Amino acid sequence: MAITGGCLCGAVRFTIEADAPLGVRQCWCRVCQYLGAGSGTVNAIFLKEALTVAGPLTDHVSRADSGSTMHRRFCAQCGTPLFSEAEPRPHQIIVRVGALDDPGLAKPVAIIWTKSAPEWACFDPSLQQAEGQAPAPKA
Repeated sequence: MAITGGCLCGAVRFTIEADAPLGVRQCWCRVCQYLGAGSGTVNAIFLKEALTVAGPLTDHVSRADSGSTMHRRFCAQCGTPLFSEAEPRPHQIIVRVGALDDPGLAKPVAIIWTKSAPEWACFDPSLQQAEGQAPAPKA
């Protein structure tokens, strides 16, 4: 099955050859709050080898709250956040669920970095919660 997506302006399109993500989490770390314009982000994790990208990306390197060096990739034209990659896990790619053509196929199973969330953040009580970084899903 092919999972597809892209950026707001359409300059970047991607395909993921997978039936489903390895895992999906909502993240409330401070970096994700910046990326999400104040909210947390919802992120689906896939094997990097399954991803094919067409279009111009910009790479921003930063340190995550977990201490990992992260590569955050955006559309070079419209700035839509699309992907993140943690240097300690180069075989996995993190895809912003909002960039998927069908974001409904990636329902979060956990919420991470709850200790960084603002007081007004709402958490689904049926999801697992972690105050910090949870272990990465196994491939």
